[in-house]
Amino acid sequence: MINFTVGPVQSSDAVRAIGAEQVPYFRTPEFSEVMLENERLVLSFAQAPAGSRAVFLTGSGTAAMEAAVMNLLTQADKAIVINGGSFGHRFAELLGIHRIPYDEIRLEPGRTLRPGQLDSYAGKGYTSLLVNVGETSTGVLYDMGMIAGFCRREGMFLIADAISTFLADEFDMAALGAGAMLTGSQKALACPPGVSVVALSPEGVARAMSAPRKCMYLDLRDALVNGERGQTPFTPAVGTLRQINTRLREIEAAGGAPSERARIAAIAADFRSKIKELPFAIFSDRLSNAVTPLRPLTAPAYDIFTTLKDEYGIWVCPNGGELRDTVFRVGHIGALTTADNDALIAAFNDMRRRGLI
Repeated sequence: MINFTVGPVQSSDAVRAIGAEQVPYFRTPEFSEVMLENERLVLSFAQAPAGSRAVFLTGSGTAAMEAAVMNLLTQADKAIVINGGSFGHRFAELLGIHRIPYDEIRLEPGRTLRPGQLDSYAGKGYTSLLVNVGETSTGVLYDMGMIAGFCRREGMFLIADAISTFLADEFDMAALGAGAMLTGSQKALACPPGVSVVALSPEGVARAMSAPRKCMYLDLRDALVNGERGQTPFTPAVGTLRQINTRLREIEAAGGAPSERARIAAIAADFRSKIKELPFAIFSDRLSNAVTPLRPLTAPAYDIFTTLKDEYGIWVCPNGGELRDTVFRVGHIGALTTADNDALIAAFNDMRRRGLI
């Protein structure tokens, strides 16, 4: 099996070896050292400003999204959410559930945000903005410089979901002035799913520490206090956190976040260069290195996903809802190589010879 999805993705041998070990007890100095190193490396790779903190939640990326909404915003806020697909819609749902006043900028699937679409919201009392840096469902990468500039001018708190783009695309938390950055273990960190990360700027830390408590399990203040000693409030996904440590150290040894971004960018560029003669159109107008969204011209997208899975042992990402039969996605994160790209291209060419695409 070759996995070209955008999570869970293929892991390195070293990461998989940790997963085969017995899970150790975690209320120990040794585990605290692992967690403190995890925090240090995540903040370094995110280019977080001095005084930032990162907490690790046992839950998928949606746990980080909900924790950010619950702990960093209140009913006194007035938020803007960029809704360009399934995950932008998820932010909107979370704001509604937690009764945070908001307006959403709805985008056509596959289309990025344009400056004028933000400018009309200027000077209207908005306090925060929530955006999926890469809208994973459509493969769109938003212009974070433009968005951050708007937030800076308006004095808004920026919550950036970088779950699918962290380590795949440039993200400078300090330069952007982001108050919170979210990511997850199963994307470019290339570990099993089940852990999400919330990186907080000093302003984000202050918001979390002063927020009224709304729940127990996703309380960021409790997580921050426990994190000072390298621990978590409750039993975490110990094995996965150890795998994250191995993976972060791998990335550091290979040259850090810039080297990892370059590696993923090269895999993406190689794939995109090899599909030019195939009956596919690029779906999105601004691409992340993490994923290539494709609109097949001759066959339903979901049928292509199913055939690759069942007959070739290759996984790509299907879509649901209105994009089910019009778009599938090919991921470039995780332990992939250009030889893997060649195998997928060979499968596409064979499907074309068989009249399946």
